Amino acid sequence: MGKLGELLSHPNEIMPLLRMYRAAKRATKLPKDPDLAFCYGMLNDVSRSFAIVIQQLPNPLRDSICVFYLVLRGLDTVEDDMALDVDFKLPELRRFHERIYDRGFTMECGYNHYKRLMAQFGVVVNVFLALPPPHQAVIADITRRMGYGMAEFIEKEVVTVADYDKYCHYVAGLVGIGLSQLFAASGLEANSIGTEEDLANHMGLFLQKTNIIRDYLEDILEEPAPRMFWPRDIWGKYAPALADFKEPANRGAAVRCLNDMITDALRHLPYCLAYMEQLRHVMVFRFCAIPQIMAAGTLAACYNNGRVFEGVVKMRRGETARIFETCNDLGDLYTWFLQFLAAMEAKVSNEVDPTDPSLPLTRQRIAEARKACAAKLTEWKRTHPPPSESGAALTRDFLALSITGAYFYYVWQLGGPGSEALPELLRPYAWVLEQQAGLQKAVSLALLVLVFLLVAVLRRA
Repeated sequence: MGKLGELLSHPNEIMPLLRMYRAAKRATKLPKDPDLAFCYGMLNDVSRSFAIVIQQLPNPLRDSICVFYLVLRGLDTVEDDMALDVDFKLPELRRFHERIYDRGFTMECGYNHYKRLMAQFGVVVNVFLALPPPHQAVIADITRRMGYGMAEFIEKEVVTVADYDKYCHYVAGLVGIGLSQLFAASGLEANSIGTEEDLANHMGLFLQKTNIIRDYLEDILEEPAPRMFWPRDIWGKYAPALADFKEPANRGAAVRCLNDMITDALRHLPYCLAYMEQLRHVMVFRFCAIPQIMAAGTLAACYNNGRVFEGVVKMRRGETARIFETCNDLGDLYTWFLQFLAAMEAKVSNEVDPTDPSLPLTRQRIAEARKACAAKLTEWKRTHPPPSESGAALTRDFLALSITGAYFYYVWQLGGPGSEALPELLRPYAWVLEQQAGLQKAVSLALLVLVFLLVAVLRRA
């Protein structure tokens, strides 16, 4: 059964999946301007889920964030290409912020979609130079700071947790800071958002650490040489070498190290909440909140899960679709965080080895986060009572259930055999319902179950 069985066991994810599919199709419709079309086409190629949320932002912020993302992907491609000589790579990283002003700039590096991005990077430069000057200034400054930070870690091992935080700041915390400055520059958010560098940094660190944890196996197997950012101060407590964790014989130690890494990531969560509580534009909120919720869900799925060392552990696609559909305000944010924190707490209580060294701190951080989210959700509900259900929705549900119920009632002869069991207006058509009695029963049962499920999903949405 596989994916079908997964879908049938979570019927409330069917409609969100369909709507997310339609949103993804809409995101593939490119602008008429050929340069913008290239940028948004690349965005779809390298990050489809990101493309969906960015398309919901108003302009000029939407175009600026699209270009910001592609500029940083270009910088990241230079950093990631292990075929580039270090003597060439270091100065390129430090001057990449100058390249984005150089019309016609291209570079041969990267793989797959990223190779094409770098081969046509001059198109990105054209769109960058058409952005509002304040947006250009933000993108160039963050690119400069990130390039210098990446160069620092090209030949530097991540030893301490402080090193780990610093690396994640350079590659992701700065992204959060730059986005905050773009939100403020666009006028969609208060100017104070652009100055909240500490909170924005935590937003980036929470996302980046989730990716680093989830991608252990992919990164350790990277050719020609792995680039790993798990800090030695954490993994060194559990094995002589970080690569040891991919061996099945070391799975117990690997899982304990994994739990320690996830516990470290959880310390950023309160700051992420504090940041998102300041946002006022619903689309900016969704843009920020959806990745944070998905990071929390990914950590919950990875926690105490040895499959992290066998492949990539992901959330169900249907669950992702529900997050995209039901993340519109702080109440939704708190609800989702509580769900994933509860899943982690269940593992802590029922699955984790009691001798796991990080367990006490994990339990403490989960409990504190759950308490804070629960209190905030209670206050949110008090100040934002749900709207009363519309008469149109009630009529829709009543008619759907009545019609399918009447069909089921007659086909199964619950009112007795014959056309007399039908309403008088329908009796002339009884012969239609009497054909293929066995098939009619199966169809009526399936329809009744389907309508019940759809009504339940729509009323919960």
